[in-house]
Amino acid sequence: MPDLPVTPIAVVGPTASGKSDLGIALARELGGEVVNVDSMQLYRGMDIGTAKLPLAERGGIPHHLLDIWDVTRTASVAEYQKLAVEAVTRIAARGKVPILVGGSMMYVQSLIDDWQFPPTDPSVRDKYEQRLSQIGVQALHAELADVDPQAAAIIEDNDPRRTVRALEVIELTGQPFQASQPPKDAPPRWGTRILGLRTNADWLNPRIEKRTHLMFERGFVDEVETLIGHGLVADSTAGRAIGYAQVLDYLGGRISLDDAVESTITGTRRYVRRQRSWFNRDKRITWIDADQSPDQLLRAALDSLA
Repeated sequence: MPDLPVTPIAVVGPTASGKSDLGIALARELGGEVVNVDSMQLYRGMDIGTAKLPLAERGGIPHHLLDIWDVTRTASVAEYQKLAVEAVTRIAARGKVPILVGGSMMYVQSLIDDWQFPPTDPSVRDKYEQRLSQIGVQALHAELADVDPQAAAIIEDNDPRRTVRALEVIELTGQPFQASQPPKDAPPRWGTRILGLRTNADWLNPRIEKRTHLMFERGFVDEVETLIGHGLVADSTAGRAIGYAQVLDYLGGRISLDDAVESTITGTRRYVRRQRSWFNRDKRITWIDADQSPDQLLRAALDSLA
């Protein structure tokens, strides 16, 4: 991949750590444009439950790769990678700084690393899809954990598509799933500078709880009902997103509204633990304490880039 005329900056870290606000602040300060690296913000209409910044709160900063897929579409990291690389290249060609913002782990890695995706074999995939239909996603995920604990640690135990894909890759390559991913000590694509927002549970957990309650107060259930009218179902990439899965269970009468709220909080905390584990292994990240005022956080980010 040839060098760009400007060096991209990535802002990564756990959910609710303040990545979006810092990304906008950096874009304003450096003359940049934001490229979304949150897998669920790719979906049209998934706004409240993904904490997608409304247009009025983007400070006039162009944002790319938001609202590009229907909720009926199965997510594809490979397709995202192609679109994101094209977006970064176009932004840089205009002399603007690409600011890559998000915490979706494999999407981040697909963009900042030259990840060549492993092969696929329909017959092998069909074998594991049949196994999935026989024993269910959680039991299949447990089988993945037996053969590749690291892969199981980063894949949701209710994510059938990625569980099947991991098992397929392991069988086809004869190696752990993670071995198909680029090493985290290789130079990042385009020399990207990677900033991570460091958090601790005492600071982040109350933010997760507050944000979740605000989501429901601002009409999250109504949003999901609207998306059902556009084809959202539980057995889909979008329908398994944290929060959306819980609201679908509530609307289906399987859990109470209070349980949906609490399960969303619990699921978000569990996801944060996986994010921390994933990003902490990447020694290329320069970490900044998230628990600062916006001005202090921007200054710390700029200082780290100097």
